[in-house]
Amino acid sequence: MRRPELVIFDCDGVLVDSEWPSNEVMARNISRYGIELSTEECMRMFVGNSMDMVQKTLVEMGAKLPDNWIDEVYKETFARLEQGVEVVEGVLDIIERLQALGIPVCVASNGSEEKMRITLGQNDLLRKFDDAIFSAHSLGVSKPDPTLFLHAAAAFGISPARSVVIEDSVLGIKGAVNAGMQVYGYAPHGNEAALAEAGGIVFNSMDALFDPLGL
Repeated sequence: MRRPELVIFDCDGVLVDSEWPSNEVMARNISRYGIELSTEECMRMFVGNSMDMVQKTLVEMGAKLPDNWIDEVYKETFARLEQGVEVVEGVLDIIERLQALGIPVCVASNGSEEKMRITLGQNDLLRKFDDAIFSAHSLGVSKPDPTLFLHAAAAFGISPARSVVIEDSVLGIKGAVNAGMQVYGYAPHGNEAALAEAGGIVFNSMDALFDPLGL
């Protein structure tokens, strides 16, 4: 394909290695409400979901969650993320090469803007995106609804067909497909089959994106 005119990155698991610490917090939190899940189980069940969907799932599992549960778990998660998260290896090289070519980049996540400012603000990433971060949480939608991706493309005045999405979750890939965008599925630790079945072009390391993105 020709070079894209816009590249949209998911945040957690694509830009920063924040999924594991976030789900460690989740596992500890929900154990207080009678749900015993390991960090690995939380990862399998909740990665890519909005907090509203996570809350709904936990209630269906029998958890007696307080009305302010989302605020509670966000507070605990933010405190952990503020201790530091690693940038995904190689992603800065991709972003810098895109920007050198004049191709705009942005972030589109199911997470809140506050969470993204914490994880991206403690390294060079927030500045790289020049504050172009879009939150499904703020828009009142959730992947796989395509609204978030369409909103991001519209903000740059670029058609969905000329936009590319970099994702690591099934729900995110489905959202990009629903938006009519080509999507690459990052699978550094497995789940290649699930990402491919959802419609993603699977890759295992960031340097594998150079050729398909025309860099």
